[in-house]
Amino acid sequence: MNYKIAVLPGDGIGPEVTDQAIRVLQSIATRFGHSFELETALVGGIAIDQTGSALPTQTLEIAKKSDSILFGAVGGPKWDDPAAKTRPEAGLLALRKSLQLFANLRPVTAHPDLIGASPIRQNLISGVDLIVVRELTGGLYFANPKKRWSTTRGRRAVDSLKYTEQEIRRVLQVGYELARSRRKKLTSVDKANVLESSRLWREIAEEVALENPDIQTEHILVDACAMHLIQRPKDFDVIVTENMFGDILTDEASVLAGSMGMLPSASLGTRKLRKKGAQLFGLYEPIHGSAPDIAGKNLANPLAAISSLSMMFKLSLGLDEEAEAIDKAIDTTLSKGYRTVDIFSQGNGNIRVNTSEMTDQIIERIANPNKNRVPKPL
Repeated sequence: MNYKIAVLPGDGIGPEVTDQAIRVLQSIATRFGHSFELETALVGGIAIDQTGSALPTQTLEIAKKSDSILFGAVGGPKWDDPAAKTRPEAGLLALRKSLQLFANLRPVTAHPDLIGASPIRQNLISGVDLIVVRELTGGLYFANPKKRWSTTRGRRAVDSLKYTEQEIRRVLQVGYELARSRRKKLTSVDKANVLESSRLWREIAEEVALENPDIQTEHILVDACAMHLIQRPKDFDVIVTENMFGDILTDEASVLAGSMGMLPSASLGTRKLRKKGAQLFGLYEPIHGSAPDIAGKNLANPLAAISSLSMMFKLSLGLDEEAEAIDKAIDTTLSKGYRTVDIFSQGNGNIRVNTSEMTDQIIERIANPNKNRVPKPL
């Protein structure tokens, strides 16, 4: 079967890690006999430079016609002027909204061979396996009024935090469906002691919990959740929360995995791919940013982008065996000691590699799944 993938590399290290994910995709195509049609388009800062828009109409059309989207990263100092009419991040936000990608899935696991890469004590993170479901098309990032203005008393700004019952209910239900296939525990995160939007969130979460009595539900304030993610991360299974809280908490949770360069994500909506059964259209991206300080240096960790590709195979294309081949290749490569700079530690037999060399190891193990060569430390 032919699969049509929109590739939106973006800015900074986005093109570098996306290129590595494409190399892995091509190795999967070779091993399993698939055909992938890739179409690359502009988004973010580079799109502003070339077209004046962070999300050109052509890019959106390419995305809509695809089976899935492989996304890199957007932004950088070049476009950080607060007074700019448009910013690179606006392209990603518009893409999510236009494609109605309301549920962002961010899995966080502590790989046993990377426990030493985290500053948190080993006994706290060993065995961590959680997933955050972030509501992606509502809240502060989208609601109006949103503006800046000047008065005789100085400059002012306002952002609005709005949610509807439908928006809250549908993302919670995604969380419950995930929890049902995992350890059957869901944590709903809000700020109900202060915010009206969070009081509505908790009220609806309590109603949805009654509709899912087989799942253990807890409600927790976002500040307490931030603390407990470090104090007792193994207690969490599925976390569901609103847009900004999810953005912040998952960056914090990346410390559990050793690096933000390890965490993939999937953004899903309701659009089903008819020719592929019940699979959902989605956008797949590493959670990290554009990291302009290392862009172009072949230093970025490609594993989050490659793991995002694995999620694409599983959730949108229905290619479970292919996704498993990627996941096993990553596990074996890490168990053999290969590390990019963000997860490298001196003196324990680790082998420091660059972006493309890490991908070389993944591809070698996809092509030769029985490979078991132990490398000699440098």
